[in-house]
Amino acid sequence: MGILSGNPTDEPMHYGEVFSTWSFLLTAKGAIAGYQTHLNHAGDEDLQKLLEEAIRGGQQEIKEIESLLKANGVALPPTPPEQPKANLNDIPAGARFSDPEIAAMLSGNIAAGLVACSTIIGQSIREDIATMFGQFHVQKATLGAKVLRLNKEKGWLVPPPLHHSNIEE
Repeated sequence: MGILSGNPTDEPMHYGEVFSTWSFLLTAKGAIAGYQTHLNHAGDEDLQKLLEEAIRGGQQEIKEIESLLKANGVALPPTPPEQPKANLNDIPAGARFSDPEIAAMLSGNIAAGLVACSTIIGQSIREDIATMFGQFHVQKATLGAKVLRLNKEKGWLVPPPLHHSNIEE
């Protein structure tokens, strides 16, 4: 048996796993602060629910990653302060994000998160880390599908130019 053939939690993390999980954690903490701010700007109730779901999901990811890094002696990145709740009507119209802008930002963050999860899965040699990020990936893909559906239903989706083939068979 080799050094990496026992219980994965007893194996050391390699430098790529440390850097990627630490970076993912830092980004997740920043994303939650952003979602909390965008929640203050969102007027659509369905969008608010998806932002709240994104916050809960991010908080769960943070909890799991912090536990992993602490168990491996890795210092944690700073956590931004909790964003205060604000009344949508108190935010001036020119300073307010619109619901379509918020939904587009949420879609982009989810897409970037999917790529980050896939990258960490691909570089991991510890099965527990790969499995953890596999679960995060599935949760993000599920949330992404909900945001896509919302964007379509509300008419917020801005599709790229659509290709219609004129080739006749």
